[in-house]
Amino acid sequence: MEQTLLVDADDTLWENNVYFERVIAEFITYVGHGAYNSYTRGEVRERLNRTEQVGIAIRGYGIKSFRHSLLECFESLRGSLSQEQRQHILGLTEPLTQHEIELLPQVRETLSEIARRHRLILVTKGDSAEQTDKLQRSGLAPYFSAVEVLPEKDEQAYRVLRERHRSEARSTWMIGNSPRSDVCPALAAGLHAVFIPHEFTWILEHETVQPPPRGQHLLELAAFADLIHHF
Repeated sequence: MEQTLLVDADDTLWENNVYFERVIAEFITYVGHGAYNSYTRGEVRERLNRTEQVGIAIRGYGIKSFRHSLLECFESLRGSLSQEQRQHILGLTEPLTQHEIELLPQVRETLSEIARRHRLILVTKGDSAEQTDKLQRSGLAPYFSAVEVLPEKDEQAYRVLRERHRSEARSTWMIGNSPRSDVCPALAAGLHAVFIPHEFTWILEHETVQPPPRGQHLLELAAFADLIHHF
């Protein structure tokens, strides 16, 4: 039977958070350089996590929001920013806009195979222009019948998606690496879910995954290519 497969993008189809982690590591080193060594790396990271959580509620996701969070975090730890410090921090984020799209292993081949049997819809969140650009550069757009870039992926968002695309819960699956955005809210909305863990999943996307409600299914796969064995 044809299924509707909702597929996450960042860190499910292509590498994403690893690039942010590199910038964060450089930022933490910069915060602690010179005489300003009163904070441990763990303390700086914890402050940045809290700053990002607040910033997301105001500005949403994406590189622009991330840049603001870095600047705000620096000011909260070191005081007002000089123009030189500001430019240095902004410079750290430049690679985020320039790197090539690095597909995860066998993603293209797997999408090509399962798209013959099922309806695929890309469901991601963040800045619409950024996410759409990444999809186009990835070369994966032809495999999807629709693309949804959402401000947030929560239970209500999945219910709205199901209605918009006229899919039945019993034949709809959300596939992704994030417990917080892909797995838990999809199950709460009555859908099935496929959890494909990624080594560098963003810490703010971590959440305990509970067993699915009766009548729903949760698969945990080691790799994206394993979808072929189930769909």
